[in-house]
Amino acid sequence: MKKQYVIYADESHRKGKYFSNFYGGALISYSALEKISKDLNQKKEELNLFQEIKWTKVTEQYLDKYIELINYFFEYVKSNKIKIRIMFRQNALVPQNLTREQEEKEYFLLYYQFIKHSFGIDYCNLKEKNQVILKVYFDKLPDTKKKNREFKGYIYALNDFFCLNNVHIYNEDIAEVDSKNHIILQCMDVILGAMNFKLNDMDKEKIPGSNRRGKRTIAKAKLYKEILKNIRQLYPRFNIGISTGLRNDITNHWNDPYRHWCFKSKNSYFDFKLTKKSK
Repeated sequence: MKKQYVIYADESHRKGKYFSNFYGGALISYSALEKISKDLNQKKEELNLFQEIKWTKVTEQYLDKYIELINYFFEYVKSNKIKIRIMFRQNALVPQNLTREQEEKEYFLLYYQFIKHSFGIDYCNLKEKNQVILKVYFDKLPDTKKKNREFKGYIYALNDFFCLNNVHIYNEDIAEVDSKNHIILQCMDVILGAMNFKLNDMDKEKIPGSNRRGKRTIAKAKLYKEILKNIRQLYPRFNIGISTGLRNDITNHWNDPYRHWCFKSKNSYFDFKLTKKSK
């Protein structure tokens, strides 16, 4: 039988204080999708969380419920039934000689690189002869229909890259979805938001005119720490701000249940003045 995988993908902060262009994805076997989604939705209902789960909705009132749901979600990550990938760009790595077109299409160009490389799809079928089908579901894309359609065309063209290992994408399997209807996408949004929150020092923000943090900021900081605790159960001393190491095995691009990728363009230089330490 053919293997089928689904990637749920979304983006978050395009411009941050220290890190920008956040992209996140969750990959799951299509055969397990219905059951895992049902289990997650059931857990969500048990917690009386009837609205969409989003990082922006984290508050002191709902903190314990979000923690319980995310811990439950990470059980699937730890067992490698859901693979999570997070990509971002460090502002201090300044790209050089970008064309005007590259600057205008930055959002989609980086999204393309994220889908192409972050999950290690080209390593998912090295020993198998059976065909693998890849489905890609994007949270609603924010640009014009024409530009969105053009982007999906580039994703379809990844067949030329993936087909070497008998991995294929069909046009009808590249779709935009509403995150309200996809619990896995919602949980991934929380993880993605937490990484942006911490990497851009939002956990240190104070209430204007005071020397203390707001209740929502404190709640988000606690949820971030819970997420990091889960990640470090997989990888002790995990550093969220750098690309996850391969541990001398390039196929870990695919094998690992959780990875970060700090994207660096080929022509870039490091500007220390744009780092946290310079401040």
